[in-house]
Amino acid sequence: MKAKLGMSPIAWWNDDLPELSDDVSLEECLRQSRSAGFTGMEKGRRFPDDPEVMLPILRAADVTLCGGWFSGTLVNEELAANKDRIAPMIELFKAVNAPCIVYGEVGRSIQGDRSKPLATKPRLSDDEMKAYAQRLTQFGEWCADQGMPLSYHHHMAAVVETEPELDAFMRYSGSGIPLLLDAGHLAFAGGDVLRAIDNHHARINHVHVKDIRKPVVDGLDRSRQSFLDAVALGAFTVPGDGSLDFGAIVQRLAGYGYEGWFVVEAEQDPRNAPPQKMAEIGHAELMRVMTAAGYTVETEGFPKG
Repeated sequence: MKAKLGMSPIAWWNDDLPELSDDVSLEECLRQSRSAGFTGMEKGRRFPDDPEVMLPILRAADVTLCGGWFSGTLVNEELAANKDRIAPMIELFKAVNAPCIVYGEVGRSIQGDRSKPLATKPRLSDDEMKAYAQRLTQFGEWCADQGMPLSYHHHMAAVVETEPELDAFMRYSGSGIPLLLDAGHLAFAGGDVLRAIDNHHARINHVHVKDIRKPVVDGLDRSRQSFLDAVALGAFTVPGDGSLDFGAIVQRLAGYGYEGWFVVEAEQDPRNAPPQKMAEIGHAELMRVMTAAGYTVETEGFPKG
C-alpha cells in the first residue's frame, strides 16, 4: 500500500488567530516542511490563486498541493451561492493537480468566534441534518462532475462535530460526498476514532493526522472557553507529541486498504512549538507507524518532467 505525507500551513500561519503566526514567506514555509520530509502542502492564505504563479513555487520547493479548505455555507445558504464561490477554486485545484478540496462548514459555526463557548455550538434536528446531508451530497456530486472531488471535514464547534453527528451525516448523505477523517477533531469531540474508521472507511478519501493534548482538552471549561481559546492553550499538536495512538489509527486505516494523503494539521503558537521542529517530530512518528502498518511512503514531491 502506498501513502503520501503532507502538512497544512496552519502550523506557520493561523487564519483565525493571526497572533499565532510565524512571519515567514510561503517559500520558507514550503522549504521547512519539505526539509522535514513532507511532499505535499495544503493551501493557505499566502498561496497565490493563479496556477501560473503557484506552479513555479511548488516546483521550486519540490512539493505538490495536497488539498485546501473551502468555507462552505450549505447549512444556511443555497447550492447556487456555494457553486459560484467554489468554482474558481475548482479550476485552480485542477490546474495544479490537487487531489481534493476540503469542505468545511462555517454556516452557523462558532469555530472562528472567540466570544462563543464550546457548549454553544450549533445543533441540527434530525430533519435538519437529513436535509443538510442531502444538499452536501448534491454539492459533492456537482463538484466531482466539474473534475474535483470534495472531502467533508467534521469539525469542532460546527454542525457536524460529535461522533453521533458524524454518524447521522454519513447515514443521510451519499457516496457523492466523501469524508475527511480528522483524528484530532473527533477525539476532541469525545469520539472514538477507531470506531469511526470502522463505520465509515468506505467513504474516507483524505486523512488529517492531528493529535491532541488530552490534559488541555480535558481541562477546558466548555461553558466558558471557545474553540479558539482551546487552540491558543495548545489543545492540538503533531503525532508523536500528543495523546493519540497513531500506531493503532494508521493500522486500522491500512486494514481497510486506505491509500492516499495523511496530512499533519496542527495549529499551535509557533513561538512555543517551532513549526519546523514540530514537522520533524510529526514526520518521524508517522514514518514509524506507517512502516509498521505496511505502508510505502512516497518520497517524490513535485512531478519530474
